[in-house]
Amino acid sequence: MRKKGKQTGIDELEEDKIGKFQWFLVIFIPLVFALIVALIVFTVAGVNVMDKAKEMTAKIPLTDLLQKEEEKANPPQEMGKDSKRLAKLETEIKDKEEEIEKLESIIDTRDKAFQKAEAEKQQLQAELNQLKESQDGSKQALKDIIRTYETMAPKKSAPIISEMNDEDALKILASMKADTLAKVLEQMATSDAARFTKKLTDQSS
Repeated sequence: MRKKGKQTGIDELEEDKIGKFQWFLVIFIPLVFALIVALIVFTVAGVNVMDKAKEMTAKIPLTDLLQKEEEKANPPQEMGKDSKRLAKLETEIKDKEEEIEKLESIIDTRDKAFQKAEAEKQQLQAELNQLKESQDGSKQALKDIIRTYETMAPKKSAPIISEMNDEDALKILASMKADTLAKVLEQMATSDAARFTKKLTDQSS
């Protein structure tokens, strides 16, 4: 008897599950089919289904409730703080950009000053080289003059040197060999020879 009772209960549960599944198929499949047909009809008619769906959901009280909950989560005060923070950051960025521009201007001015100094340095170097070449040329010219007076006869060179200013005369006499100098001084007037001898002695000492 117990076995029959258990079997009967199982059969009833299975029949109940089958019945619910049948009702699900009877309701769900036609509903899905109807939705598909309605979607096709609206699409053909040129109705934007997504916009209509948004309008319908906007009328549902649940949507308003969710919107209010979102406003509670992000109140206007917080949004105002974010706006102030954003404005502050934008101001700081502008200040930094102005500082960068000032630094770039300073660097540009320094670069120009450096280029100017470099150009002046090159010009001075060129002038110095010219002066050295001129001095070298003068030294060479003086050597040539001294060589000329050394090759001249003392009788001819002595009167010419006596007529020179003392500075030029001393340059020539100081560069002559000792025997040549002695012969030139012998051909000078006594006063001139004495004067030049004294100056040569002072110069050497």
